[in-house]
Amino acid sequence: MLCQAWALQGYGAPFSVYLFYIIKMALYTAGWLFFCTFSENLGPWETFSTWYAHPEALLRFILWSMLFEILGLGCGSGPLTARYFPPTGGFLYFLRPKTLKLPLFPGVPIIGKDARSWLDIALYASFLVLLLRALVAPSITASYLYPVIGILPVLGILDKTLYLAARSEHYLIAAICFLFPEDTLAGLTFVWLAIWWGAATSKLNQHFPAVVGVMISNHAVLQFKWLRKALYKSFPSDLRPSTFAHILAHSGTITEYGFPLLLLIGSGSTITWIGLGIMLGFHIYITSSIPMGVPLEWNIIMVFGAFVLFGAYPNIHPWNIESPILLGILLISLVIVPLLGNFFPKWFSFLLSFRYYAGNWAYSVYLFKGNSEEKLDAHLVKTCGTVKKQLNRFYDPDTTDLLLAKVQAFRVMHLHGRILQLLLPKTVDNIEDYQWRDGELIAGISLGWNFGEGHLHTEQLLRSLQERCSFQPGELRCIFVESQPMARPHLDWRIVDAHDGLISAGRTPIKELRELQPYGEPSWV
Repeated sequence: MLCQAWALQGYGAPFSVYLFYIIKMALYTAGWLFFCTFSENLGPWETFSTWYAHPEALLRFILWSMLFEILGLGCGSGPLTARYFPPTGGFLYFLRPKTLKLPLFPGVPIIGKDARSWLDIALYASFLVLLLRALVAPSITASYLYPVIGILPVLGILDKTLYLAARSEHYLIAAICFLFPEDTLAGLTFVWLAIWWGAATSKLNQHFPAVVGVMISNHAVLQFKWLRKALYKSFPSDLRPSTFAHILAHSGTITEYGFPLLLLIGSGSTITWIGLGIMLGFHIYITSSIPMGVPLEWNIIMVFGAFVLFGAYPNIHPWNIESPILLGILLISLVIVPLLGNFFPKWFSFLLSFRYYAGNWAYSVYLFKGNSEEKLDAHLVKTCGTVKKQLNRFYDPDTTDLLLAKVQAFRVMHLHGRILQLLLPKTVDNIEDYQWRDGELIAGISLGWNFGEGHLHTEQLLRSLQERCSFQPGELRCIFVESQPMARPHLDWRIVDAHDGLISAGRTPIKELRELQPYGEPSWV
């Protein structure tokens, strides 16, 4: 019933939720314009058309976006990421001692602790101050950028969550380009093109048609029942992606490959403006859907950057880069790392691999026996209650349970989620004895940030939870599903007990999942 409801209604968010995100996007844009007023190289917002293409305007947008994201105000905020009260984690966690974190080298003295110390807080606060210092400077020179660029990787070593929350795969690399004045614009075109083409490449899989169905079923504007039904083979009996969904998916991938190519070869001609028009429509479509995870601000800066880089400077191309140092940085971060991340996804974040909305993500399911989920509230230092307690502030218990179950439906409607009907019987004897929580919800309340990054809530987080909550055998069982490696037709998975450790591990062919409905048979449901 929940899968059928998702097909027609999506998450079913009320208009006030969409209004929240529309206002947030407006404030984000206004914040950038505000910081532009500090520049001696730019003008007041009324003269926007005369200075929007100045490289410093884009730099201020990049630094402001980095600040906005690492404060927890961008991706992963608000009710469409199961963050109801308060609507953000971010700085509320990152400035609070003893909250959980995920060090890059767990167990190593000083840098490997999993509880936030005053050193962590001081470095994070310093990073915020350094960003603000640059944003209010009359001219952002390299002396403002070096400290920002230098401290962010350190924050990532102390807590991987912070590095990802800052959207470093985009904003950090873009900021580095400004350290090479002669190559800045050429380097930035490399960044923008690599993100588009990397994202398109990641969609060359069997998962994306299901993603298209899930996204359009949840679209904030395209609320036509006939359209939503057409995305599935035979609604309501067969909820696998239809031929129509496959056509839309492949068309979207071709579009994401195509318009960057037009921008690259257009050199300011009509071809460039056709490419910019397609690009604008592409990002407007994504933004207007207000998708789960809400990467809305990122779409805004991608559009602005495209008009600056390819509209105002159409004759500057990636092959104009002269600095071997910058070229090496860009090749490693924008080509080699994404390729490795797609072939060996276990070791890389889907963000670093540019697998945005490809449907091919690592994820987890946490199964709490009885009321054992309440141990999270009793033993963790955090700034909010469990998602169930947050929802209970606004809804009656039945509606709360329904909304939590909608998250389950979101997961199983994706191709990779169908594996759960095979794994749940291996994990627990009676599912009715357990509360089913997506790992995203656990990361959100435990770490202060979540954005589809399944590696944030695997064994490393589970060990930290077990150390504090002391779950008994069978009290918390987890299913960890890894992304599908490129050119390898399977998903790897693990079943882990918080107390006893690994229970089972295996590999399931993708072709088996394509034959399954999102939901299982009544014999195990």
